[in-house]
Amino acid sequence: MARGLRNNNPLNIRHNSDKFVGEVSGSDKSFKTFDTMAHGYRAAFVTLHTYLTKYKRDTIEKIITAWAPPEDNNDTESYIRAVEKESGIPRSWKLTQKHSEAYILIVAAMSKVENGVAADMAEVKRGFALQSKIKQ
Repeated sequence: MARGLRNNNPLNIRHNSDKFVGEVSGSDKSFKTFDTMAHGYRAAFVTLHTYLTKYKRDTIEKIITAWAPPEDNNDTESYIRAVEKESGIPRSWKLTQKHSEAYILIVAAMSKVENGVAADMAEVKRGFALQSKIKQ
């Protein structure tokens, strides 16, 4: 089982000073652990909202370049292409806080890249419903 799935952290959010709803202590030294997969997805949506509002990362290209930067030995371009293809959303399409369906598709696509298996869309949508930052 992929690390992100074991940790209920499908986008592999690294340990940092942010404390998310549903975050629990786990044994992973690098990545956060959540009590449910829905809480892991919730954390992803909250993080992407911060990317949008604080850092103006409003496209798939800008999001992935920050999420999986090439200087960390990531194949950032392949990640961008995979999310663009899987989500059906062009890499340079501008997102806003009101693009809930687009964010749901992007998070599901990122989860697939991170874990190697398709995201459970019911869990992605449960995670979305737990947050209030990106509007329905």
